[in-house]
Amino acid sequence: MQVATAAPRTRFAPSPTGDLHLGGAWTALASWVTARHGGGTFVLRIEDLDTARTVRGSEDRIKEDLLWLGLDWSEEPVRQSDRGAIYEQAVATLAAQGLVYPCDCSRAEIAASASAPHEGEEMRYPGICRDRNPSRAMKRPPALRVRVPEGIVTYDDGAFGRVVQDLAKEVGDFVLRRADGIFAYQLAVAVDDAAMRISHVVRGADLIASTPRQLWLANRLAVTPPSYTHVPLVLGPDGARLEKRTRRATVRELRDGGVPAQSILGALAHGLGLAKASAPASAVEIALAAAERPLSWLTRPWPIPTRW
Repeated sequence: MQVATAAPRTRFAPSPTGDLHLGGAWTALASWVTARHGGGTFVLRIEDLDTARTVRGSEDRIKEDLLWLGLDWSEEPVRQSDRGAIYEQAVATLAAQGLVYPCDCSRAEIAASASAPHEGEEMRYPGICRDRNPSRAMKRPPALRVRVPEGIVTYDDGAFGRVVQDLAKEVGDFVLRRADGIFAYQLAVAVDDAAMRISHVVRGADLIASTPRQLWLANRLAVTPPSYTHVPLVLGPDGARLEKRTRRATVRELRDGGVPAQSILGALAHGLGLAKASAPASAVEIALAAAERPLSWLTRPWPIPTRW
């Protein structure tokens, strides 16, 4: 069962791999308004598990840009890099159910055995190590995978409606901890959302396909999952998915170029369907206007303006 509370508790969870881009500001605004719309709480989580990709100073710059936009948070930010023992305990809980096994497959071995994915789909793990002796001599340091049983996972997305996924057939046994010891996104997010008592996750549509894994993990870990809303992606001027290297696509670039915070927020709110026109507005004004009606989200990708 997914929760829906009168006072939502939402989060924004950036990875500190660069400056805050407009796609991040887009989901942060959507999550912040969801919390403020219902008189709830907005919190910040820094997803810094992959230390090799972490950029020094990025976390502080992201926080500065969020505050400049008026998207404040209510509690001390949580860092995933501090939570290894919690993720280890979650793996142990799954292992006690007979659901965890080591996998020393290389990417080439998986690719050679897996059926080719359709466009936009992930490669399904073909189960090479599923029934191998876990005490065997490993060819390389193994990852830890979780055994996914047959069955359908469904949920109702706040923007896109009913989502249905056959986890075993479409994804297969997915990774809980990588071979280098880094805990996987799916596990960390499922554990953290429960531990932080997140009631509503509002994030980008590129993560729709991963949500059934998090719901399934929440069920196996006996925790209550949040409800999910996936807002559409932000596109660059060329119509391609927005990337950190896209010119004038970070809040810092626009800020340094003299674009007011309210102009950025107004454009984002209009793209999300929170405002009828792209007019300058503060975060508080956007939330107050949204409070006058039920939240509804547009589902088409939003191209950033070529001129501000």
